[in-house]
Amino acid sequence: MGLFDMMNISASALSAERQRAEVTSANLANAETTHTDAGGPYVRKQVVFSATSGSPFRTVFNGIGRAAKPTGSVQLTQVVDDTAPPVKRYEPGNPDADQSGYVSYPAINPVTEMVDLMGSVRAYQLNASAVTAAKQMIQESIYILKS
Repeated sequence: MGLFDMMNISASALSAERQRAEVTSANLANAETTHTDAGGPYVRKQVVFSATSGSPFRTVFNGIGRAAKPTGSVQLTQVVDDTAPPVKRYEPGNPDADQSGYVSYPAINPVTEMVDLMGSVRAYQLNASAVTAAKQMIQESIYILKS
């Protein structure tokens, strides 16, 4: 695996984690949204990541030290709706209440969303550190070649 491959993988992970943070922020922002254009409460979104690779791990592992150039990336495959049912609260004065006086709220737990957001931020920071380390290795390699 070359140094630029490491940077490409980390760059794709940075992009995926940014998108994950955006989806999580949208969930937090809409935690109390009881009415959307679709007619019901906001539905919590979740991200699905996938790894793309030219070769499986075993092939890459066995090819270490050879001229093989594995490429890979992390990408956000899709954003899916959470299947949890809405949370019903008794609020008969609310304009979004049904005939029984219950209002449907999104099944969003702010604590869970904050943990997801913190995980996304931490993964972003780690990938940024990996890019910095790869950059330093490239600079050191150039310095060694000049000597």
